[in-house]
Amino acid sequence: MLQSLIQIGLPIALILIMVGVGLGLTPEDFRRVFRQPRGFLIGAFCQMLLLPLIAMAIIAVTGLHGELAIGLFILALCPGGTTSNLYSYLARADVGLSVSLTAVIGFITPFTIPLLGVWAINHYSDAGSHFELPIVSTWIKLMIITVIPVVIGMAIRAKWQHFARRMEPLITRFSVLVLVAVIVSICINLGDKLIGFTLQAGPAALLLNLSTMSLGYLAGRWFLHSEAQARAISLEVGLQNGTLALLITTSILQSAEMSIAPSVYSLIMFVSASLFTVAVLRRDRRQTAVA
Repeated sequence: MLQSLIQIGLPIALILIMVGVGLGLTPEDFRRVFRQPRGFLIGAFCQMLLLPLIAMAIIAVTGLHGELAIGLFILALCPGGTTSNLYSYLARADVGLSVSLTAVIGFITPFTIPLLGVWAINHYSDAGSHFELPIVSTWIKLMIITVIPVVIGMAIRAKWQHFARRMEPLITRFSVLVLVAVIVSICINLGDKLIGFTLQAGPAALLLNLSTMSLGYLAGRWFLHSEAQARAISLEVGLQNGTLALLITTSILQSAEMSIAPSVYSLIMFVSASLFTVAVLRRDRRQTAVA
């Protein structure tokens, strides 16, 4: 039952989730990248380069190794998702920048995840363990599961805009339910090993979430001098697509141990994003009252 959920249910669910991402996109989101490149380039730099480097540093500092380290690094390779767009809206961030980063980087990562994932497996694997991440077949799977559904979602929005807007929040809620179901199934599958692995990977996952959110925010403030864009980059870099990471670790690599860091991270990010949103909105209210 649990294996069926992971092997069959998770890919289907992720396809529906990515269709939901497409329902929220228009060609304007891609054109915005060229009209306002500075914010996008800073956000993409943080997402594509800074995030994996921070993950490597955290792995070294916390002493993670083997499958736990591989799982954390694969998580760092994943793009943001609908969750970052939702929180950007709630936090009064630059939603356009958030959506643009989600859209464009979501089209890039199917190429980068297989290549860097193979490196991580070779670099972090313990002696005697053996995992394979076939580059070509993994790329094909990620294209089918992530890129093509996004294109389908955009086509639906172009033809039936009202339907797309109505379905988008429903699919966002659905993605949360899928994530919770997968995490529960992983916990059951690990059994007695769960507590030990969580204690090992939990601090690293927390540190990755908080450090990337903080550095993303600071990068936006320093280089863009824009509070709204700083908030968007913070949330985009700090809220990874945990469902995609779990698809790779559980369905492709078939390792429950690799799924621990993405699972813990996926729970933590909702708490940190909510606290961040409350904090910035309170600050907005205080500034409005003073003015």
